[in-house]
Amino acid sequence: MKLKKGDNVQVLSGNDKGKTGEILTVIPKEEKVIVKGVNIRKKHVKPRKQGEEGGIISSECAISSSKVNVICPKCNKPTKIGYEIEKDKKVRVCKKCGAKLK
Repeated sequence: MKLKKGDNVQVLSGNDKGKTGEILTVIPKEEKVIVKGVNIRKKHVKPRKQGEEGGIISSECAISSSKVNVICPKCNKPTKIGYEIEKDKKVRVCKKCGAKLK
């Protein structure tokens, strides 16, 4: 998987198309990511302990990694990621402008 925690991404399809956010969690087994502020679902929660409040909690759910593209910090456009080898290390590279991604 080419995506990493902390990358800024843009959603390509679905209800949240065009939204941008930071990756909070990567789930490589399922090929999914959780993006901040994207794919928000509401969950009704009962109070479990005395004094605890119940209510409606909104949280981000996982989205397929194929529906997001990394935003290049240099050209500020959503782009695919390529790899180059520098000094026996793989470095992620923007396919549009060739800038190195951290």
